[in-house]
Amino acid sequence: MKTDFELQQDVLDELLWDPSLDSAEIGVSVNDGVVTLSGVVNSYTKKLAAEKAAKRVKDVTAVAMEIDVHFFNGEGKSDIDIAHAGLNALSWSTVVPKDSVTIKVEDSWLTLDGEVEWQYQKQAAENLVKDLQGVKGVTNLIRLKPTPNQSIVKDAIRKALERSADVEAAAINIITEGNHIILKGKVRSWGERNEVEKAVWATPGVVDVKDELIVAPY
Repeated sequence: MKTDFELQQDVLDELLWDPSLDSAEIGVSVNDGVVTLSGVVNSYTKKLAAEKAAKRVKDVTAVAMEIDVHFFNGEGKSDIDIAHAGLNALSWSTVVPKDSVTIKVEDSWLTLDGEVEWQYQKQAAENLVKDLQGVKGVTNLIRLKPTPNQSIVKDAIRKALERSADVEAAAINIITEGNHIILKGKVRSWGERNEVEKAVWATPGVVDVKDELIVAPY
């Protein structure tokens, strides 16, 4: 395991390596493997990119986000403009079903609501609006339609995890409660945790995943 100082240097280097970020805008502190990012950036996209960069670093166990989004010199947009831009982006999507998602904007914070069939559609809707100019944050309240005719088979999820070269399937405990999945156990990195979630969300009928996996490098 790295020391906190070594981990801090690695995170700083990763932020510097990311071309979408200005590392001078972001402060990094580390305590027992938990990374805290602070500072001010001028877009929600940069805030997300900073979080992803920190999670890419080996031995990072958690990330606390204290980065604020602030607009300068007319970079901000009115709530009405953001809402119109969001609806326009959704209308051009070939992935998100037409008229399935609604948008609310308050103080530059965008909230998505509605109902779709698949997690990838829910995520696609968020991806379409998170990069819009003037957005300070996104809350995704889109629900997945339950599919009672499709049984969720734990063995199928297990096999999907075992097929992945990036997942140590034996360390993961899968609990099924109807259409809801609970994940317990340990993973080696945030990247592995993300791969587990992707595999579970790809299972037909899953409407909710509660991820209780612990990132514990070993």
